[in-house]
Amino acid sequence: MGLPHGDVHLIQIVDAAVADAARRSGPMLLCGPGCTQCCIGVFPISQLDAARLRTGLTALDATEPERAAAVRQRAQQSVARLIPEFPGDPQTGILNETSPDLEDFAMDDFANDEPCPALDPATGLCDLYSARPMTCRVFGPPLRVQDSSGDAGLGVCELCFHGATEEEIAACEVHLDTEDLESTLNNEAEQATNQSGNTIVAWALIS
Repeated sequence: MGLPHGDVHLIQIVDAAVADAARRSGPMLLCGPGCTQCCIGVFPISQLDAARLRTGLTALDATEPERAAAVRQRAQQSVARLIPEFPGDPQTGILNETSPDLEDFAMDDFANDEPCPALDPATGLCDLYSARPMTCRVFGPPLRVQDSSGDAGLGVCELCFHGATEEEIAACEVHLDTEDLESTLNNEAEQATNQSGNTIVAWALIS
């Protein structure tokens, strides 16, 4: 059960858009190796993201098996910690989109201090950086997002763009037009894995 072929094209588009936004952001964007704030706390990922992570972990097995084993161990430990309050099916790791508990998840009340299993605590680097989920890829530069009421606005990393005006922030926005492609590829990933719905990184890496 590999990754949909079109994912390579999707990643190229997204990475190019983020790189362009980072260039426009200049010194206002402080993201860099060793900055791990966005690696703490769980968040939903698609089955396409999960498939990409597993493909990346398999590739790491071939080149650096000890690092891959450490990632799996951290994922297993994370799952063990999160199972008691997991807002979904603890066997599959699928989030229950209709569960009242998911509101807590969305409000960052669930596992807010849980480090990502892909994060190497010794180096502060991501061991699966090239295979990271879409949320990780676009985090940092201004990105248009919707809040719980459906209103759209620009979200930015709270460590960046200090002192910038709204106009300066808007000038650095990430411009993406990949929703249809990503949705199509995610449907392919769900069909290939027979898993439908979002999960989180830890469960993806123990599957």
